[in-house]
Amino acid sequence: MAERNETAVSEFILVGFSSLGEKLKIFLFLVLLLIYLITITGNVVIIFIVWGNPRLHSPMYFFIANLSFLETWFTSVTSPKLMLNFLSISRSISFHGCMAQSFFYFALGGTELAFLVVMSFDRYVAICRPLQYATIMEQRFCIQLVLGTWVGGFMLMSLRMLLFLKLSFCGPNVINHFFCDNTPLFLLSCSDTSGARRVDSILISILVLSSLGLTMLSYVSILFSILRIPTATGRQKAFATCGSHLTSLAIAYGSCIVLYARPSGSFSLDVNKGVAVLNTVLYPFLNPFIYSLRNKTVKLALRETFRLGTEKLLPDL
Repeated sequence: MAERNETAVSEFILVGFSSLGEKLKIFLFLVLLLIYLITITGNVVIIFIVWGNPRLHSPMYFFIANLSFLETWFTSVTSPKLMLNFLSISRSISFHGCMAQSFFYFALGGTELAFLVVMSFDRYVAICRPLQYATIMEQRFCIQLVLGTWVGGFMLMSLRMLLFLKLSFCGPNVINHFFCDNTPLFLLSCSDTSGARRVDSILISILVLSSLGLTMLSYVSILFSILRIPTATGRQKAFATCGSHLTSLAIAYGSCIVLYARPSGSFSLDVNKGVAVLNTVLYPFLNPFIYSLRNKTVKLALRETFRLGTEKLLPDL
């Protein structure tokens, strides 16, 4: 019999956290809504501050602004649907909407991992090779790095998406997750998914682990340079900055390893959902504060922007 290549399922039902009580779901909806609004607002503020303030026209802030732009879209891929599920407004998602959500989640996530490598390399050059920083991190090279991460991330995940487009979904259509992740989709497919699972696991594992290795290589070099700082105050300040960065990286890479770079079946889908919240909600929420809003230069730029805005609005007062 010829293999069926048509898709019978026209929509999926996202279970999410439907087993929770109604009052708890309303509370979590409000918490998630507040986190989402703060995340979007923080990232948009960073983008405009970096774009509009000349003192922030440097490679580090150029990369941070691009990361903020990426984070705005990354959290928007899953968070709105998650919040709607808590209100039980709509748990369904169309087949094409599900495939699009899966593609952008992994494409933006893969691009972000590449960005973390680029940002760690920028810090390595700034701290370990300060005299060569301006020569190495010239504007053209920085733009090439950013374009490379975007194009590379989306091209790699486009190839991965071809695996899903070859799968058939004949029912059932209930996804035990709050978004269209790869594991529950593989479980629902009525095709033979063994080859696709293997390729998908190898591809994502290589991306996550290679990105982690390159990022940690930069930070280990940075830590050795910090240890050579003569003053205790200077070392303490540098360690505090690196410590906050490493906390953010631990959440990002820890959740990715648990979700995608470990043996299949090691955790239940319920555990996966909890870990995925860290990856899609908590990590994007923390990043604006860790990388930008705690920075003294960014704070000064914010004060200058608000002062200039106030003077324009109230010129005669």
